[in-house]
Amino acid sequence: MPQVPQTFFDALAVRTWCGLALRALGRAREEIDAINVYPVADGDTGTNLYLTMESAVAAVEAVFDGHGTLTEQKPPLADAAHAMAHGALIGARGNSGTILAQLLRGMAQVLAADGETAHTDGEGLRLALRHAADSARQAVAHPVEGTVLSVASAAADAAGDTEGDCGTVARAAYDGACAALAATPGQLAVLERAGVVDAGGRGLVAVLAALVETFTREAPVFGGHARVEAVSASGAPGVDDVLLCEDDPTAPQEGGPAYEVIYLLEAEDTAVTRLRDRLDALGDSLVVVGGDGLWNVHVHVDDAGAAVEAGVEAGRPYRIRITHFGLGDVHTTGAERPPRERAQRAVVAVVPGEGLAGLYGEAGATTVLARPGEPPASGELVAALRRAHAREVVLLPNDADLRHTAAAAAEQARAEGIRVALIPTRSAVQGIAALAVHEPGRRFDEDVVSMTSAAGATRYAEVAVAERQSWTMAGICQAGDVLGLVDGDVAVIGADVTATARAVLDRMLAAGGELVTLVLGDEAPESVADVLEVHVRESYLAVDTVVYRGGRQGALLLIGVE
Repeated sequence: MPQVPQTFFDALAVRTWCGLALRALGRAREEIDAINVYPVADGDTGTNLYLTMESAVAAVEAVFDGHGTLTEQKPPLADAAHAMAHGALIGARGNSGTILAQLLRGMAQVLAADGETAHTDGEGLRLALRHAADSARQAVAHPVEGTVLSVASAAADAAGDTEGDCGTVARAAYDGACAALAATPGQLAVLERAGVVDAGGRGLVAVLAALVETFTREAPVFGGHARVEAVSASGAPGVDDVLLCEDDPTAPQEGGPAYEVIYLLEAEDTAVTRLRDRLDALGDSLVVVGGDGLWNVHVHVDDAGAAVEAGVEAGRPYRIRITHFGLGDVHTTGAERPPRERAQRAVVAVVPGEGLAGLYGEAGATTVLARPGEPPASGELVAALRRAHAREVVLLPNDADLRHTAAAAAEQARAEGIRVALIPTRSAVQGIAALAVHEPGRRFDEDVVSMTSAAGATRYAEVAVAERQSWTMAGICQAGDVLGLVDGDVAVIGADVTATARAVLDRMLAAGGELVTLVLGDEAPESVADVLEVHVRESYLAVDTVVYRGGRQGALLLIGVE
């Protein structure tokens, strides 16, 4: 990621800011988790903010990667800003992450606005910060002072009183946010009792520090950490009076709702207005963010089913996540969860569709679903590694683009005492081959070597439809062309799915093989599997074929040859 100061907001500034913010939240994550006492003391605010920003970063990087296939110029500011907002929206986690997503959306709406005057200078940044703070406050059903909303408003107020370039405005916003953060214990009783500042506000300060660094190349040093140990001369806690302590955060408040419910929702504006009213009557901590037909819904309720049913009535809810506060989830200590013995060994695999998730699950693997265009973040992989509850875990990323994400997750799990072996599988069909030879009873190293060998001996391919015109190893493809990719490179460009798949299979079997694995996506022609099975049986002696249903997996067809 470029580490150069920006004098105005452009696509590169968006990219730089998001990357620096992710790093800042990564450094502060554990500290923020430790001071998370409001609205529920579940110790995951820092993690949720990190995962939300990680999704925003991935979306921005995808825009740069896609733009680079056609031109060496950077993408327009509007594209990068919209990607940042959309990535945060679909990846938002928890109350804090949902509000951060709306803050980024508010910023993007100003930065990417059409008009004669581009909102890319200091004045534009002031407007963006103001709109972000106001839209985040409007997204919360019952705004509470002493939270991230107060910190965001103070940042916007300070920026609004400042003249100058983007660096000057960003610094003013950061200073205003720090002062507001230090004042949060005096605004919210639960923070004062715990002796901490607001966790979400602390996360926003880290994000604004990254904004300062983007425009000045100087990272401001936050003058405080987790817990308030002293007060300033005026009697109110100051930024420099906030010190880090090692004792545990306040225990969860009793009497609150039992469940946190989060989902993405495709719905019209009018339906969302009715949904807000219904969810507000069901529980608290209601935050609904988004627009243009896609929303992220967050609420704390006692009746999780009713909250989901309300979403069904409003539109199409998906990526539904329900967390029971009493039992905790992957980010909590689990102190109230009945202890159970760890298994000796487990397999964690990323799979591209519900069908393969069922197949891997039947084989005993813990799965992470990678929906088309939504690769899992490192935090999701870490959560799966923990959920496997084993001393030794084999991790199958099943995607070449996930190698760095998987490596980061494995490293974090190792730091927590889990022995993790990362097998660099590039396709789900390689993962199937590895899982087929997995034997939990033998020595860990021997099992890993055997699984790695099986995966490496499996050539992989996929058949997909081109989304845009681009250059490939097989020539120029047009949007709508059928592409046959072998080992990650385009080898065949065709007009018919079945004919393209047959050509790909012939190329792969020309080098030999004993077993063909076909994984059909929902949009693949019904007849393609039968045609390919007959072709293999008639053209290649002693080669068997096995067919699986992958569901919504992105590619029309996955092919493996062992």
